[in-house]
Amino acid sequence: MEKVPMTAGGYQALDDELKRLKTVERPSVIAAISEARSHGDLSENAEYHAAKERQGWIEGRIAEIEDKISRAQVIDVSKLSGAQVKFGATVTVIDEDTEEEGRYQLVGEHEADVKEGRVSITSPIARAMIGKEQGDVVEVNTPGGVKAYEIVKVEWL
Repeated sequence: MEKVPMTAGGYQALDDELKRLKTVERPSVIAAISEARSHGDLSENAEYHAAKERQGWIEGRIAEIEDKISRAQVIDVSKLSGAQVKFGATVTVIDEDTEEEGRYQLVGEHEADVKEGRVSITSPIARAMIGKEQGDVVEVNTPGGVKAYEIVKVEWL
C-alpha cells in the first residue's frame, strides 16, 4: 500500500472535510431523499434523483478521504531542515526569462493550490527542484516549452 505524503495542515483539512461530510452532508441528503420519497412516484421525481446522485457523490468522497487518511504519511515541516529541496520545502525561484519571482511550497497532491503557492510534489516543477539547492537552475518542461528557474532560497516554514 503506497503512502500518501502530506503536511499536518493537509491532514487536518482532510479530517475536517470528512467530519463535515459525515455529520452535516450525509444526514441532510438522507433527509432530502426521505422528503422526495414522500412526494410519490419516484420514476419522474427529479428531487429524488438529484438527492440520490448527491448521496452517491458524498459516499464516494467519504471513501476517498478515508483511504487517503489510512495511507497518510504526515510530515511535520517545522522539524525539517537542510539546503536541498524536498517535500515540505518552501522554495523561492526566479524565472530566467521574465525575471518574475515565484514562491512555492512542495506539498502532497490533494493539498496543492497554485493560487496559494502550494504545488504538488508530483508536479513537473516540483520534480525538477527535488534534490537541488540554492543557486541551482532547474529546467521544467511546460506546455509552452522549456522554462528555466533559478532557486534563490530554500526555507522550512
